[in-house]
Amino acid sequence: MQVRDLAPADAQDIAGWRYAGRESTYDITDVITPEAGFHAVEHEGGLVGYCCFGPEARVPGVAEQEGTLDVGYGMRPELVGHGLGRAFVGTILAFGVEAFTPDRLRLLILDWNERSRRVAAALGFRQEASCTNDNGTFLIMVRSGAGGAATPA
Repeated sequence: MQVRDLAPADAQDIAGWRYAGRESTYDITDVITPEAGFHAVEHEGGLVGYCCFGPEARVPGVAEQEGTLDVGYGMRPELVGHGLGRAFVGTILAFGVEAFTPDRLRLLILDWNERSRRVAAALGFRQEASCTNDNGTFLIMVRSGAGGAATPA
């Protein structure tokens, strides 16, 4: 997998993705752009997801922290649950560490999203706090930014 620049065709594709059940909260309803900090993630020549860093990755109620890189991502709905999570998120984290050299990485994961919590824990994240807003309760998960994607905090 690799992170690359987001092309207009990627943004159009992502805008059409729809998740089932309560995962529909992850549906993108606005067009995402590279200017807003979004990138494409591809695997074997195909678009498998997107990622973003900084303000676009934060949810209302969570403040910016100096030295901490907020990381957000979404995987193509039909690929969710097929064992690609660690490689997908690990690739995104490695890109973020290389591009931004943060002291810490932070993920905001809805408390009911067990799959994402397991992937985060496997990649060395630990829960630091939680935040509740109109979209639900988010677990604030952090780890060191040093050493690449697989280094635990």
